[in-house]
Amino acid sequence: MAFLRTQLISSFMLICLTVPISGYAEVSYSIVLAGGRVVDPESGLDAIRYIGLQDGRIARISELPLEGDEVIDVSSLVVSPGFIDIHSHTPTPLGQDYQVRDGVTTALELEAGAFPVDRFGQYLQQGSRMNYGASAAYGNMRAEVMHGVRQPHLTDPPELLGPLGWWWSIQSKFGHVTTANEKIADADEREQLRSLMIEGLDQGGIGIGLPLDYYSEGMDSEELRAIFEVASARAAPIFIHIRRGINGDPAGLYEVLTLARETGASIHICHITHNAMVNLELFLKEIRLAQADGVDVTTELLPYTAGSTSIGAAVFGRDWRTIFNIDYGDVEWAATGERFTQEMWQDYRANQPNGQVVHHYLSEDWNRRAVVEPGLMVVSDLLPMFTEESKVAPHNGAFARVLGRYYRQEGLLDLKTALTKMTLLQAKRLEQVAPVFKNKGRLQEGADADITIFDPLTIIDKATYQDPYQASEGIHHVLVNGVFVVRDSELIADAFPGKRLSAGQ
Repeated sequence: MAFLRTQLISSFMLICLTVPISGYAEVSYSIVLAGGRVVDPESGLDAIRYIGLQDGRIARISELPLEGDEVIDVSSLVVSPGFIDIHSHTPTPLGQDYQVRDGVTTALELEAGAFPVDRFGQYLQQGSRMNYGASAAYGNMRAEVMHGVRQPHLTDPPELLGPLGWWWSIQSKFGHVTTANEKIADADEREQLRSLMIEGLDQGGIGIGLPLDYYSEGMDSEELRAIFEVASARAAPIFIHIRRGINGDPAGLYEVLTLARETGASIHICHITHNAMVNLELFLKEIRLAQADGVDVTTELLPYTAGSTSIGAAVFGRDWRTIFNIDYGDVEWAATGERFTQEMWQDYRANQPNGQVVHHYLSEDWNRRAVVEPGLMVVSDLLPMFTEESKVAPHNGAFARVLGRYYRQEGLLDLKTALTKMTLLQAKRLEQVAPVFKNKGRLQEGADADITIFDPLTIIDKATYQDPYQASEGIHHVLVNGVFVVRDSELIADAFPGKRLSAGQ
């Protein structure tokens, strides 16, 4: 008996010596992120941890040090889920270079979308730095049915991408953009559009992109209702730039909320401050009331105080000075920064309708109010970036701007709330239509290794309207699917680990 007892004790001691106290077998990971402040918005984790990565996934999160082929010291830095931008118009190499340096690991074209959806991302032939995808673009479908125009050839970049790509292509065939979409669809055309929506969703469109405000008076209630009916039947969200009236007019908001109630469609309202303007509080209240009534509606903030679009955009064919509550001098020609006079405006709009303008019509106080609204997401609305020769709005620092200004400098948000608005809310919004997002927007074992690591004491946006090609500061490392695309604040030239994301994945 004594011999048996000795053997049992010896066996127990051997087990204790060979199995770690943590209960995990000793494993060496491909990458270990060591000693950072790990913030997971979903679980509420906010603590110093060690993260082991393997095969593009988060394999282990530990309170104790881990072994790895590479061990990266991230102490004093915040380790966050990679930022998810659901409103970006620049799936180009240059655009991606700036977005990953703003901490973005997934950028989606959902407001305008693409059609055919499977042609989206054709400029990423060398590979993609980040994950990307698009909704099914209703604007492109309407251009095809109403005007016989399909997307231009891929060799002509400005006409393919961006929220205005579909009407640029129309203009090239039919002339001035302000009249291009004023035709009301008849019953046959509505049926064709219904078929194209289904085709776009079958191609993997992440919902339906509907830049409604750009149609002026061209879309009647029957056509709009058909979009909501298709979206409801397919459980596909609609990403809507609602119609704008006079500054603060809520008619466009009520229009889409009513249709969502009646059809059961899921809707996401783009850039709330840019639509609500002086009536922001009312817009937010009505969205909250609709949510309480069971309407599946969400919204977002583009944290800048101006808009950027073409001088030929349909909105400028209406009484835009009343709509935006601004005058000619509040608009600048993006290429030079020159402010308009009435005579200059008429000349440029007639002769350079594709030229970009920046119209300053928002208050910084509106951004401060919107950013603290529960459930509101942060987006960039970054315009197409092909070369650094043309000027565009400086939205390539949107995420760093929220963290640097509203979290650190002004203290409007705590860190977990700020990161939730950049990661988890987007993932949860999309995961029903695209299950791949169940593994994004989170820092948890088993989640995709899309990770942004930044210095909370220095992160800030740098881009301005006249000098937009400046990367954000304070983003130290960015990993997409477990691969560094930014390391030690430098872009990794040959890193292209991004994947196309589609509905149904």
